[in-house]
Amino acid sequence: MATIGTQGDVQPYLALAVAMKARGYSVVLGSSDDFESLITSYGIEFHSLGSSIQDFVTQSQFDQAMSKNFLANAPALLRQGQKIVDRAARAAWDMCQGADVILFHMNTSFAVDIAEALDVPAIVVALQPLNATSEFPLCVHYTPTFGRAINKLTYTTMTVQQIYYNLPRNKLRRELMNLEPRKKGGFFKDTDGRPLWVLNAFSELVSPRPSDWPDTSIVTGYWLLPDRSGWEPDEKFKAYLAAGRKPIYVGFGSMPFGADRNTEILREAMRLWDGRVVVARGWGGINHREDFPDSVYVIERAPHDQLFKHVRGVVHHGGAGTTAAGLHLGLPTFVVPQTVDQPYWGRRVYELGCGPKPVRRRKLTGALLAEALGELESNVGYARNAEAVGEKLRAEDGTGNAISVIERVMSNYQQRRAGVTA
Repeated sequence: MATIGTQGDVQPYLALAVAMKARGYSVVLGSSDDFESLITSYGIEFHSLGSSIQDFVTQSQFDQAMSKNFLANAPALLRQGQKIVDRAARAAWDMCQGADVILFHMNTSFAVDIAEALDVPAIVVALQPLNATSEFPLCVHYTPTFGRAINKLTYTTMTVQQIYYNLPRNKLRRELMNLEPRKKGGFFKDTDGRPLWVLNAFSELVSPRPSDWPDTSIVTGYWLLPDRSGWEPDEKFKAYLAAGRKPIYVGFGSMPFGADRNTEILREAMRLWDGRVVVARGWGGINHREDFPDSVYVIERAPHDQLFKHVRGVVHHGGAGTTAAGLHLGLPTFVVPQTVDQPYWGRRVYELGCGPKPVRRRKLTGALLAEALGELESNVGYARNAEAVGEKLRAEDGTGNAISVIERVMSNYQQRRAGVTA
């Protein structure tokens, strides 16, 4: 398995790795060094695909690009990104020797080339709906639809992105793998244009499968990582919980953009709303300020599935993993999307009736946040709908469904290869 990104890009793979190891498979999970201790703590073999991604996304230039001037900062970031991909691909080439199947993230699409060179199947893992469809636009867009024709055109954005990734890939194909440059393909096709199998690691209940997706694109259900951290509230947190009504969680996950502004918005919201919140800093989305009121409890880091047991609702950036964690526990949710797939998940939470309409981070104010916090605490409909969704999600077996597909793909590939050889 090869994935690079934030924790939300790694944790589902680890969940699947744990489930596959329990079935008797030998699994190696390659990612950046940020996640070595997390991966190995579950008894999964780790292979480094490069140094800290946290250092990359928390640099001031990244913040400037996402918060203020993308065009001015993008070229340098893109060059850094290509270097990250190049290092990861060279490391993954070593990792994948002897593999029977390779699972990969869109950020590690060089795995398609490695699989071609090693003559093994490659399977895409999508944590958000990325196969082109006419039913809704690419997940980065805030609008639910542009109309069927335009919806499908929005997915050409990924074709342009693929060109960016192909520059180092073709060099690596030649230098490492003795392969010709890619002829066709993209994220979801091999170099000959044949569709790859795609495992969509989310629930059809939250994101219904489009009717025009290819048969090779399977929605499995969420891949949930069992908690082995042993985390429990410390005495100070227990005292806070006992001192008043149940709080609401506020956090921005691994998205550090605009931490100063996020902090000021929260302070303003708490002046306007008389409730209580637990704030998670993550990789820096909220600054640790000593002038928060007593109604605000700041926690550095805690596993969502454990922390969320102590809150009555959640406010977050809308990452796929955080959204899944909140919905699994039946919690009303308010999403403040910043980038990538977050607008899509925010819209789906709202359409499911599990929380207020999402507000983009750059448009969020203290007054809007205070209003949303009040709704999460008092809206009976949000609570009822979220609990109904959570009950259904808890009955799904996403990793089990995924393993069934993986086993079928491996078996069919081996049979086809034996037929060609014969």
